[in-house]
Amino acid sequence: MQAFVLAAGLGTRLKPLTNNKPKALVEVNGQPLLKITIDKLIKQKVTRIVVNVHHFADDICQYLDSQKWDAEILISDECQQLLDTGGGLKHAAPLFRKNEPILIHNVDILSHIDFGEALAYHSYSKNIATLFVSTRKTTRYLLFDNSKQLIGWEDIRSGEKKWSNHPASDYTPLAFSGIAIIQPELTDLLPEEDHPYPIIPAYLQIAKTHRIKYFIHNSKDWLDVGKPETLAQAQQWILS
Repeated sequence: MQAFVLAAGLGTRLKPLTNNKPKALVEVNGQPLLKITIDKLIKQKVTRIVVNVHHFADDICQYLDSQKWDAEILISDECQQLLDTGGGLKHAAPLFRKNEPILIHNVDILSHIDFGEALAYHSYSKNIATLFVSTRKTTRYLLFDNSKQLIGWEDIRSGEKKWSNHPASDYTPLAFSGIAIIQPELTDLLPEEDHPYPIIPAYLQIAKTHRIKYFIHNSKDWLDVGKPETLAQAQQWILS
């Protein structure tokens, strides 16, 4: 398997820590989030890792060059323009092998999730994308039908809903975990990368004609450390 690590973001939620460093190099227990993520991916048998960069890009590149990794590390350069997840994935597409799944992972997510189990489900189900979700409380949910197919998205604060096809009354809302496994051919279905765009509306569009389903994990096996209050929890959590 190969992976795409999303490390280009501005880290706005982690200010002031990110005033002088990228969020990818914010440390937990003395280790940058980027190292924690890459080490986990390598342990889970990922052999090629593409890291996108924008905010303090040189610092990330220098850090990656200073370490020895048991995987091939490539850089997707977004210095000219921050492309968001959708545009960033499209921009990085030429760096991936065409014959194996891509695991997409936000750099500010920590987890104890077994990616091998998720990959086995993804491959068996013949999905073009498998989205990692849990039943935790959040403000935005992905909506799935009884066959686990993605059919919509909602923001419970505003009441806004977006649908893949027609609005549905019977669905299961689940919280997206910032991790997914996709087939490389999904990148061919994305809009061109000359502008930034988020990935969820693109998934909804692709779900009209392709299998995009979910892999559910225990919410206790996951932590979003992209904000100060959860970053403070991470020191103890990562040792659990």
